[in-house]
Amino acid sequence: MADLLRRPFGTHGKVHEITPASAGWRHVGFSLYRLRAGERAAETTGGNEVILVMVEGRAALSGARQDWGVLGERMDVFEKTPPHCLYLPDGCGWEATAETDCTIAVCAAPGRGGHGPRRIGPDGITLTARGQGTNTRHINNIAMEAEDYADSLLVTEVFTPAGHWSSYPSHRHDEDDFPRITYLEETYYHRLNPASGFGIQRVYTDDGSLDETMAVHDGDVVLVPRGHHPCGAPYGFEMYYLNVMAGPRRKWRFVPAPEVEWIMKRDA
Repeated sequence: MADLLRRPFGTHGKVHEITPASAGWRHVGFSLYRLRAGERAAETTGGNEVILVMVEGRAALSGARQDWGVLGERMDVFEKTPPHCLYLPDGCGWEATAETDCTIAVCAAPGRGGHGPRRIGPDGITLTARGQGTNTRHINNIAMEAEDYADSLLVTEVFTPAGHWSSYPSHRHDEDDFPRITYLEETYYHRLNPASGFGIQRVYTDDGSLDETMAVHDGDVVLVPRGHHPCGAPYGFEMYYLNVMAGPRRKWRFVPAPEVEWIMKRDA
């Protein structure tokens, strides 16, 4: 079985740390801190650029030799309000001191020094609907292709209503053949509401060489090294996920799974 499902290794402090080496790929890194009020986290970006996402709570942030003040407004991610985020280039340090209990995601990918540090959101981030019927979900684009904020990173939040599917119709982005398709590694950081629930994520290739279906719980991370990767939220439980993507080209181009291509053509 592929090691695609990563459970948090604690409930406090740094609870996830996924590196290219631990994931078996080349581009995406993802870490997560759960801090209590007054606690501190600090790192250096090294050769990576980083987007810090205030998933929940408030923290005083400094980075790249600047004081960015207190970032964060939503106390519960399922408020669905736009997040406060901070972009930092490679080769700098950052520090966060929690003003309240908070959850901070650290999204990382190789940096090339092409962008300076900047705040991202909440201004300019608008919750938008995508899909139709029980494929409807709602998106907070943090730093996707239209936002020229980063060298490599593509980052977005997705809220999937109870009983709906997401990252569906199934699609893949695992070849570097632009403009038909781009190679992008991806992580999914999942949350459930109520937190006692579960969701489903499948990661599979057309030839069946990879085919894993996982029950994801509140706080889990799923790795998508290749293949299609749809999610399902059971009736009674909302699903949130934070996506981090990166590859050799900062473009998001995908190919649908053959069995669902007709749905994409119908809904286009």
